[in-house]
Amino acid sequence: MLVVLSLLASCANQTPKTVLQGLAQGSSYAITYFDEQDRDFQHEVDSIFHAVDLSVNLWVDSSIICKVNRNEDVVLDNIFIDNFNIAQEAAQMSDGCFDPTISPLVSAWGFSAKSGDSITPQLVDSLRQLVDYHKVHIENGTLIKDNPAMKLDFNAIAQGYTADLIGSFLESKGINNYLVEVGGEIMARGGKPDGSSWVVGIEKPAANWDSDRVVQQRVEIRDKGIVTSGSYRKYVERDGKRYSHCIDPMTGYPVEHNLLSATVIADNSVWADALASICMVMGMERSLEIIKRLDGVEAYYIFVNDKGELETLATEGFKVMD
Repeated sequence: MLVVLSLLASCANQTPKTVLQGLAQGSSYAITYFDEQDRDFQHEVDSIFHAVDLSVNLWVDSSIICKVNRNEDVVLDNIFIDNFNIAQEAAQMSDGCFDPTISPLVSAWGFSAKSGDSITPQLVDSLRQLVDYHKVHIENGTLIKDNPAMKLDFNAIAQGYTADLIGSFLESKGINNYLVEVGGEIMARGGKPDGSSWVVGIEKPAANWDSDRVVQQRVEIRDKGIVTSGSYRKYVERDGKRYSHCIDPMTGYPVEHNLLSATVIADNSVWADALASICMVMGMERSLEIIKRLDGVEAYYIFVNDKGELETLATEGFKVMD
C-alpha cells in the first residue's frame, strides 16, 4: 500500500489547489491538482469511475465483464478492450504468471463477490483447466472463449487503469501538475508549485488487515505511475491458516514465498499495477529479471530473510528516488 505524503506547498501566491476525495471501486480515492482556473472536476471524475464500473467491475452485476462471464451478448467498449489487451500483454510477458482468466480460482478462494468454496485439490485441478489466457480473444468487438465456462478478472489492473484515465482527463483540460490515487494505485504528473516532486510513502508490511499504517520508505516521483502490491492486508483465513490474495495461475494456490510486498514505478499506473502483481506471483528473484529488462521501470521489494527479519532490495534507479 502507498501513502500520499507532503501535499502542501509552502509558496505564497501559489496556483490554486483542488483536492477531490471519496469512495469508489471498493476503496478510497484522492485526487490533487493545481489549476490556474481553479476548476472543480468532481462531476467528470465521478463519470469516469462510473464508466469504468459499468465496463470492468466484477461487483457491478450489469457491467460488461459480468455479462461476458455469463456468456451474454454484449458489445465491448474501449475500456474493456484496453484492459483486455493490457492483461494479455502482461500474461505474455510473465509466461502466464499474470492471467486475466484467473477469475474461477479467485472466486473459489473467496476473493470475489461470492464467499468461497470448500477448497480441495480436486476442485483446484478442475478450475485450473479454465485458466489459460491463450484461450480467449476479441473478434469483431466480441469476446471469444474456447470454453464458455471461462471467466475474466481485470481487478489486478483496473484501479491503475482508472488512475491513468483520470490523469489523461486532467491533461486534456490543460492540467499538468497532479497526483491521482485510486485504491493506493498512483499516477503523478509534474510536481507542486514550489518546484518539488510529489512524495509518497511505501507502507511497512503490517501484521493484519486492520493494523496501523507505518511508512517504510519515502519516494519522490514525477511523471510516473507507482503501485505497491502486498500479501499482508488482503488475505483469507481457512482452518487457521492465512492465504494471500495473490494466486499463482500455474498452481491454482495462493503464493507462499518470502516476498511481502513489491512496489513498481513505471511510465503509467496501469503497468505499475500489472508489474507489481507479477512480482508478487513470481517472487523477487524471477520478477527482478523482468523488471531489469524494461526501460523506465524500477522496483522496491520488502521480504523476509532467512533469519525471519524484514529486508529490502531496490533497483539502482529506485535508489535515487528516495
